Amino acid sequence: MSFFDSEPVQFFARFITKGHERSVRAKKNIISSLLIKGVGIAISFVSLPITLSYVDSATYGVWLTISSIVGWFVFFDIGLTQGLRNRMAEARAKGDDNLAQVYVSTTYAILSIIFLCVWIIFIIANNFLDWAKILNVSESMRPDVTTLAVIVFTYFCISFVFRIITTVLLANQQPAISSLIDLAGQVISLIIIIILVKTTEGSLIKLGIALCVSPLLVLIGANLFLFNRAYRKYRPMISKVKFSYARDLFQIGVVFFIIQVAGIVQFQTANIIIARNFGTADVTAYSIVYKYFGMLLMIFNIFLTPFWSASTEAYQKRDIQWIRNGIRRYNQLNILMAAVSLVMLIFSETFYRFWLGEGKVSIIFSLSLWGFIYYNLSMFGGKYSSLLNGISALRIQFIASMISPFIYIAAAILLIRHFHVGVHSLFIASIIANFNGYLLGPIQYHMVINKNKKGLWIK
Repeated sequence: MSFFDSEPVQFFARFITKGHERSVRAKKNIISSLLIKGVGIAISFVSLPITLSYVDSATYGVWLTISSIVGWFVFFDIGLTQGLRNRMAEARAKGDDNLAQVYVSTTYAILSIIFLCVWIIFIIANNFLDWAKILNVSESMRPDVTTLAVIVFTYFCISFVFRIITTVLLANQQPAISSLIDLAGQVISLIIIIILVKTTEGSLIKLGIALCVSPLLVLIGANLFLFNRAYRKYRPMISKVKFSYARDLFQIGVVFFIIQVAGIVQFQTANIIIARNFGTADVTAYSIVYKYFGMLLMIFNIFLTPFWSASTEAYQKRDIQWIRNGIRRYNQLNILMAAVSLVMLIFSETFYRFWLGEGKVSIIFSLSLWGFIYYNLSMFGGKYSSLLNGISALRIQFIASMISPFIYIAAAILLIRHFHVGVHSLFIASIIANFNGYLLGPIQYHMVINKNKKGLWIK
């Protein structure tokens, strides 16, 4: 009997092919994404100690902080890519590929115009910015930090346009291919960093180039390959650009934009707040804990990613029971993830030493503890947010997002300056501000899906 005829393999094959077509598609993508993301996580964990052997923790913290600041410019997306994801999924559910192509082409055109203008404005403004003072680093680093800002910002603007292909993949319920694109960029970046370690002295500029150019080349290649093959029917074309359809994208996109703003304020300002109040070395410590427990969120999101666009299709077709079953399975997954994360917390200090080496970075237990709590609450609320995003039930998220950034910043400043709480205050502030995910989200799900309520709950 061959390996493929064995009972475990046959059981696995039956599990994959059993169930609704939508569920089968999701399971195939989840398993493929798990394999791809597993390799990606391994590369990420290998890359960090290699990078820290090339530059010290303070220098690496400069890279992280500039990346966070540049990440603020995601605002200029105005939620268009998330709007595209929902509108394209809806068009596909109706079988209207021409409309889907119009949405794709129009999104490419709008974002190209926006980010070209943003890039020109930044290049002019950069001549007047004192990056050494902004990041609280020595004057000797000013030339390198200023150059790095230009490199990172240029990468960001170009990649943001070409990353639309990943939105198309997600709308088509193929997140595994999107993950494969990211993995390819990680692999090339790692290879370049290893070459740099072997052949050159530590350089902030060379590190920035390695981490920016590789994923950009992969994204451009993915656009050329996919839009000329499997996704040819959605290929962006000038003749298909219809700015009159921009209203459909903006209508839902603006709401996603406000929600994104709240997320950006929390995730991108953390490094800036730490750098200003503690130092760039502490940015690295925070980032390590964020990456360590974030590995679980990454795995959870592999399971969760197909749910967004699949729930769009299910809700359009009024398949409510499929949605309920999905939430129940994600609740079971939450329990498993909580147990795994508890083990990770217990052995966190041992793992940091094994991962980074003795004495490389100082990480106190309270930072790991609050990272553990924050990520478990994020995973619990994530499934509700994904569903509500998929069915465009955004009003409550919108209202919460209007106030959560203010709560986050106020809580962070109060904890640091008045109560003198350490770096983990950023995790505590995030927990306080993210009340929508773990509190309002479950209530809204119950009212929309179980009670079939409208009004405030969905429109």
